[in-house]
Amino acid sequence: MRLLLPLLVLLLGPLTAQDTLEDSIRSVLEKGIAAGAFPGAQVLVWHHGQPLVHVTAGYHTYDKERATRPDDVYDLASVTKTSTALLVLMQQYGEHRLDLDAPLGLLFEELKGTDKQEIPLRSVLAHRAGLLPWVPYWQSTLRGNARYPWRKSWDATRTNDYRFRPRTIRRDSSRRFPIRLTDDLWLHHNYREKDIYRAIRKSPLKPPGDYVYSGLLFYLLPQYVERTTGQDYRSYLRENFYDPLGADELGYRPLDRGIPLDRIVPTEVDTFFRMDTLHGVVHDEGAALMNGVSANAGLFSTAEDLAKLYQMLMNGGTYQGRRYLTEEAVQEFTRYQYPEEGSHRGLGFDKPLLQYDAATSSVAKDASPASFGHSGYTGTFVWADPEYDLLYIFLSNRVHPSRNRRGIYELSIRPRIHEMIYSFIKRNDSEDEARRMRR
Repeated sequence: MRLLLPLLVLLLGPLTAQDTLEDSIRSVLEKGIAAGAFPGAQVLVWHHGQPLVHVTAGYHTYDKERATRPDDVYDLASVTKTSTALLVLMQQYGEHRLDLDAPLGLLFEELKGTDKQEIPLRSVLAHRAGLLPWVPYWQSTLRGNARYPWRKSWDATRTNDYRFRPRTIRRDSSRRFPIRLTDDLWLHHNYREKDIYRAIRKSPLKPPGDYVYSGLLFYLLPQYVERTTGQDYRSYLRENFYDPLGADELGYRPLDRGIPLDRIVPTEVDTFFRMDTLHGVVHDEGAALMNGVSANAGLFSTAEDLAKLYQMLMNGGTYQGRRYLTEEAVQEFTRYQYPEEGSHRGLGFDKPLLQYDAATSSVAKDASPASFGHSGYTGTFVWADPEYDLLYIFLSNRVHPSRNRRGIYELSIRPRIHEMIYSFIKRNDSEDEARRMRR
């Protein structure tokens, strides 16, 4: 080994600092794989707008048939919230066409006449408006269950027994049931308006002020975008953001866009609703009942395409010479909104805890107060720090084969890697400064 190492250095050159960082990240990923946290994962880091490292490890599944690759496409889960309709709200705010303190009833016709109509949009986007965290809509399709989880006869343990209420789901497709969930589950064409929107309208409301993460409003945002732009939701996102960014593989319903199935990383083996391996279709059940298109979940992407979008946000709304959003809009949405209440949220975006706590923080201790990002239930994560001009993307399918796998959290995998990256950046910056001083 002593003779071999110098020979390798002569042949390959000395190990660079990037090599050391890459090896450290790969070591954490491989330990996560060995512990069953996920079958595979990848980390992409951009610094000063340029790729620093892109590390892949493991496989798509524990069968080890397809290795993880840099151009793999992942279900982003709740990273969707900051990467779709929220961009349109930011655009409208920057153009002075959206009042963030306007009541929901003025902006969303679905909420007029409800107990939610006077809630300011800002309060909802900061997750402190008193809305329910989520609604398991699919369980309300089961015959014999209550329609809503806040009713006494609701059974949260129910699994799919293929006995469905009328006008919800059937086993065969037809003119009235054209939306495919699986080969033998087909959704009624009016389910979104008749059931999902109605459940959101009727959902109980708590007093505002406490931070409670909620995705309910994000189900209404696609229709809001169509109503205010006069354009198809997905087309608007493509034409105004994704295509100009060169983010060709960032979008909904990847199979419809011609992305090969073997490049899409599968998520859960669903044993309670769709009774199938979820591969190329959205993992989130609510988004599935929105035909895969929700601002709550449903977006798929490669690491590189997601990096282009977040680099634009970190740049204050510009990317490669084109302006997408005003700097004012980016600053407003990514700043702390209610710190006096102890909340660490921006508008849609997550931010570092107001007081760092290693046990609960999802980001590195060194993440600046200006930084922002979001995590996804499937095992995804993106974080941008303008103070360091640093972008960190972590993609995995930690829910494969089951969402009950908690290793990604128990081993603090994402924040540990984040800490490594900051240590590397700060050490390199110090060495660069020392070299400049010696000149």
